[in-house]
Amino acid sequence: MINAALQPGLEKSLIYIRNLGNCPPSYLNDPGRKDFFEIVWLKNEEALHALKDTELEAKADWIYLIPPYRVHQLNKAGKNGELISFKRSMLEEEDKEFLLDLFKIFNVQGEFSCLRLNETSATELSGIFQLLDKEYTSNNIIMVRALLKVFLLKLIQVKEHEFTTQDIHQKRVYEFLMLLESNYQQVRNTDFYAGKLGISSKRLNQILKDKLNKTGMQLIHDRLILEAKRSIIHSENTIKEIAYELGFSDRPYFSRFFKKQTGQTPEEFQKQAKTHIKIKFNTLVGDIEG
Repeated sequence: MINAALQPGLEKSLIYIRNLGNCPPSYLNDPGRKDFFEIVWLKNEEALHALKDTELEAKADWIYLIPPYRVHQLNKAGKNGELISFKRSMLEEEDKEFLLDLFKIFNVQGEFSCLRLNETSATELSGIFQLLDKEYTSNNIIMVRALLKVFLLKLIQVKEHEFTTQDIHQKRVYEFLMLLESNYQQVRNTDFYAGKLGISSKRLNQILKDKLNKTGMQLIHDRLILEAKRSIIHSENTIKEIAYELGFSDRPYFSRFFKKQTGQTPEEFQKQAKTHIKIKFNTLVGDIEG
């Protein structure tokens, strides 16, 4: 008997593993897909996002970490690699430290996080993935759950190494992004974040401008807009309710803020997104920065 948690369809599944070349349209178009964390591992492929100057080689092993309720869908058609999708219920809720680290690596850049794997990391992850895929094929959910955690722990290690081996400014960018993820709905001034990092607002803005080409306030606004877009697309709440959830005092104020940042009203974005998703569910809605 097939374990329901490992069935191919998404309705009863907790985890879904496929080679990208063998990923059926039924998965790509399944409405339940929005509830899944996605790991897209491109092998010896060009990146799906615009490369920064520091990412020299276009063809490489890239891992995209895409959180649930994402606004964008990455177009993976014709790519070589692996897909791992899983629900939060696959994880051990009592392991709070692990969950926090996991949410950080999936959300650190907003829409998705991207890792470029070096040869050593790719080899280590390949070994874990082979074991995971074997147990998945055998419908052994206990082993799948354990090996998924090992795979994710390795990704956390790779991601944190990427940040902490950089210069002190890169570490501060990482720390700022982590603080932002926890506080953006309540705190919208750069002074708060600079104070937590033990530097002045002016210095924080200089560092962020140098590393991300944006000021602290721009990044705070970007994060608010991202959450607003996710809620508009995926939640059942009204735009007024979304505005209050995000800390705006009234809907008109939220609408003005949204239009200033995006060039559209929330209603215009909602209409455009619904139309786009119906036509091209597995492609990008708007522009993405990697």
